[in-house]
Amino acid sequence: MNAVPRARVWRGDALARSTARSHVGRVRRINEDRVFDWPDGGVWAVIDGMGGHRGGDVAAQTVVEALRGLQAGADSVLAALADANARIHARNAAEGEQAGATVVALGLDDGRATIAWAGDSRCYRWRDGALELLTRDHSVVQELVDAGLLTADGAARHPQANVITRALGVDATCDVETRVADYRAGDRFLLCSDGLSRSLVDGDVTDAPIEALADDLLARALANDGSDNISLMLVDPGG
Repeated sequence: MNAVPRARVWRGDALARSTARSHVGRVRRINEDRVFDWPDGGVWAVIDGMGGHRGGDVAAQTVVEALRGLQAGADSVLAALADANARIHARNAAEGEQAGATVVALGLDDGRATIAWAGDSRCYRWRDGALELLTRDHSVVQELVDAGLLTADGAARHPQANVITRALGVDATCDVETRVADYRAGDRFLLCSDGLSRSLVDGDVTDAPIEALADDLLARALANDGSDNISLMLVDPGG
């Protein structure tokens, strides 16, 4: 895990703009994804619940509620995610369920972007026309790619492509990974669940107006796949 200073409640640039989309997709009956949008605090997140009728949507909502606690003075995003992990894990034990949630959270503070994630929900930074993945999936296929046993192209078609190795609520504790990156005027961040990332290609993210781009990304994901819930958050940090 990349070391970062102990996280505080991030205070965002007042110029930051964001928009989110979340869709059940063309196959699923329940949307287990959630999005969290708190521009005044400089915090955004996409959460992908796991468990279907066994509580994936409840797990994802639990993460949202924990992040909302930041507005009441919680110490940090990492503390909020640890709280969500404990609450989901306790509910699983009480209800005999195996629900969980992947998460990716973004905090912006004075030119510094802090990303925290668990699972295969992703954060990208778009800069000067190029899209860069800032997170690394916690998944079986990513481990195979890292070991040189699988190519990146082959990972998407692998029969274990959806098997993740880390998520909130599955165990008593969850090692949330963090990374710090810079941002500047003209950059754009994309947070998304795997329902979007599995069909995302270079050129999909542009400098189009943020609302129009969000609509376009959702439409492309539905047309290209749509077999899973699809959620995305676009954040323009401003100057």
